[in-house]
Amino acid sequence: MRVLLEKIAAEGEVVAGGVLKVDRFLNHQVDPHLMKRIGEEFADQFRGERPTKVLTLESSGISPALMTAYELGVPLVVARKRRPLTMTGEVYRAEVYSFTKQEANEIIVSRSLLDGFDRVLIIDDFLANGQAALGMVEVVRQAGAAVVGIGIVIEKAFQDGGRLLRSRGFRVVSLARIASLADGVIRFHEEVMNG
Repeated sequence: MRVLLEKIAAEGEVVAGGVLKVDRFLNHQVDPHLMKRIGEEFADQFRGERPTKVLTLESSGISPALMTAYELGVPLVVARKRRPLTMTGEVYRAEVYSFTKQEANEIIVSRSLLDGFDRVLIIDDFLANGQAALGMVEVVRQAGAAVVGIGIVIEKAFQDGGRLLRSRGFRVVSLARIASLADGVIRFHEEVMNG
């Protein structure tokens, strides 16, 4: 997705510890036009899988996941990191470790929102070690539903998450694949492949 690669190259910033900061358009300030394009792309990629729900993890995945759900005409389910007072009844739970925040969180989804008839498309902003995606896969598994694909806005292809998910048989579509952040320079997988 050329527009996304250009946005990352122009506005992305590498910070300490191999973290790619994209808070000017993806996860703090959000570019709605870019999110619309991302939603259209994911919908085109996964429409044939006939998803009935889109699942994401709060909060950075919400923007691309919402636009994807909109384009597919299905509900968006947001896995929560904290149980609000309004969430009553039984929940599905999984533990997720955040590389960026260096902490583990329990994620929860109300049992009333997913069931065994659902075909779930997981959408997230980043894929590094794969822990967030695996947590969402576990929630879907507990519901008896099927994961029909995993859409990632930015994959750190130099980390193990993509290989891990693909080795478990999941179809993973990443719109931008980062080959390296070494020396503070963003290098795309596409450049490695072509160059």
